[in-house]
Amino acid sequence: MEQRDIVIAGGGMVGVSLALQLAFSLPENIRITLVESFALPGPGGAPEYHPSFDARSTALSFSSQKIYQAMGIWPELERWLCPINTIHVSNRGHFGSTVLRAQDYQWPALGHVVENAWLGNALLQALHRQGRVELMSPAKVSAVTPLPRGVELALEGSGSKRTRAQLLIVADGVDSGLRESLGMAVRSKSYGQHAVIANVAFASPHKGCAFERFTRHGPLALLPLLPARSGEHRSALVWTLLPERAEQLVACEEEEFLRALQAAFGYRLGRMRQVGKRLTYPLTLLQSREQVRQGVVVMGNAAHTLHPVAGQGFNLALRDVAQLAATLAGAAGPDNLGELRLLQRYHRRQLQDQQRTIAASDILPQLFSHSDPLLTLARDTALSGLDITPFLKRGFVRYAAGLAALGDARD
Repeated sequence: MEQRDIVIAGGGMVGVSLALQLAFSLPENIRITLVESFALPGPGGAPEYHPSFDARSTALSFSSQKIYQAMGIWPELERWLCPINTIHVSNRGHFGSTVLRAQDYQWPALGHVVENAWLGNALLQALHRQGRVELMSPAKVSAVTPLPRGVELALEGSGSKRTRAQLLIVADGVDSGLRESLGMAVRSKSYGQHAVIANVAFASPHKGCAFERFTRHGPLALLPLLPARSGEHRSALVWTLLPERAEQLVACEEEEFLRALQAAFGYRLGRMRQVGKRLTYPLTLLQSREQVRQGVVVMGNAAHTLHPVAGQGFNLALRDVAQLAATLAGAAGPDNLGELRLLQRYHRRQLQDQQRTIAASDILPQLFSHSDPLLTLARDTALSGLDITPFLKRGFVRYAAGLAALGDARD
């Protein structure tokens, strides 16, 4: 039976980021293995990436930039990142609004938007060049048996059928089969809403401005993207709607969709000219009741899946990654990596960040969906008041950027 120190089950963006972070943080004698059920491209195996109208995107906060910079891979990612210089937050049909600007804090950007195809490929190629992490693909962890020290794993699709590891990290997504097989229960809450996602072309350039507009049915976000190859000014749309309306807008003709979106968003970026492939998915808050146990850690969407408002899901997962790596780096040796006390230490350190971020993403959509006149006046006043209270605004920006969670005072 083969022996490994750390096995990561799941080769998505969180799993690959975790593998890179662990390889950067831990001593070279610790063996790290990444297991992914889909075939991953080999070194240089992915085609050159071009901006697309049909690509999904991720917003990287300032805290995520600092984490990737500390790993030394930020230059790899920069090629296809679109900086967010300004964020315009408004309440549709009401006076409440505020504008957040990177220049007010002497930051290069409040965040960046990157298409997932480029981010995933850039991270994977960085992992190949780093050369330390063992990749098993296509393969999957099909069963887990707890041991007094570590776990025993059954592997499918690889030469080795069984292996022992000090630590298994479960990062196989929101519908995690491993989490379920381990008997780790989840708390879930349906928002009764669906998100429509697509890329939209506008007549006017966005100039690095992201828009978060709260409507009666939920938030509507437009995130700046780099221009397409043909030169169109593009933004990534995340539009929260009732399920029936979302399905209608995904199925309708392009002209009808653009008319509805133009009516909801307005003309701040001029007339909408084109929309790419439209997708929709139900919105649910999900939290694993356990994130750590002896020899096991649950990460990424398997640990917590958030409402997309403010785009905090992946950024929170990346802060989890950084904290777990820092905690494991303090272990006495490779034989201690799966100790429950050590893993509980990680969870205690990261719990406050998780609770605050999840609570904010849960409360914000509900707060702006109520039509009570007094509540509407209060939230509009609070939004507009940020522009005349720099101290509160700075604290809000630091929180949204994830810097307060990192404890970084050097911004």
